[in-house]
Amino acid sequence: MTTIDVLRPGRARAMVERNLLIYRHTWVMLLAEVFEPVLYLLAFGVGIGALVGTVPGLADTTVSYPRFVAPALLATAAMNGAMNETTFNMFGKLTTDKTYESILTTPMTVRSVALGEVWWALLRGTLVTAGFLVVVGLLGLVHTAAVLLVVPAALLIGFAFAAIGLLVVTFLRSWQDFQLIQLVMLPMFLFATTFFPVGVYPRPIRWLVEALPLYHAIELTRQPFLGHAGPRLLLPAAYLALLGVLALALAVRRLERTLRR
Repeated sequence: MTTIDVLRPGRARAMVERNLLIYRHTWVMLLAEVFEPVLYLLAFGVGIGALVGTVPGLADTTVSYPRFVAPALLATAAMNGAMNETTFNMFGKLTTDKTYESILTTPMTVRSVALGEVWWALLRGTLVTAGFLVVVGLLGLVHTAAVLLVVPAALLIGFAFAAIGLLVVTFLRSWQDFQLIQLVMLPMFLFATTFFPVGVYPRPIRWLVEALPLYHAIELTRQPFLGHAGPRLLLPAAYLALLGVLALALAVRRLERTLRR
């Protein structure tokens, strides 16, 4: 199976429709996912922002700290919404509920299941991001129409991290392994320029930070949020698209072996 074959939708829409029917009464849970980045924004962006003022080290010296932090938290919300769906929720379906064993007795294929779960994660992640964007707008942090580019950016971020989550879940052996995910996600959240510019790092560490997927996700949201739309968005977009496609291709192959045993 080629990478292009992996991306063909098949019956993936059926998985999305199934999840919509099952979770149609639990949309209030999305509010909890929106609440977390809002909490960080109020604590760090607004609270510490009152002490910091504008952000040093940026080309635009008028950018306030809340405006600097908000798009990073938005990218993080898209990442977490997608990753949670294809790791925590999928692991339960794979191990405890044995959901996919029943689904695969139908004409559904493993590839369709994988793509359907990624699309579902995209839907949830984008809704969380949109909800957070509304809150950011109400706080008066949106100053440019270019911020609308954040919505397709969130879709791409959600795709990349949903695919990564799908790949990661094929390696998990027990619920305790989720601690290993946090061991990676938390440092990446703290150091991938979420709260300060990349220029604060020495050159070797800066190269390491610039290789992180969350760094590129933050760049993809922060630049249009600050009104800097243009060719500079191509690199993070290409990075996340390529990462997502490769992770999805590997994940489908591993799921094939796992679910067909």
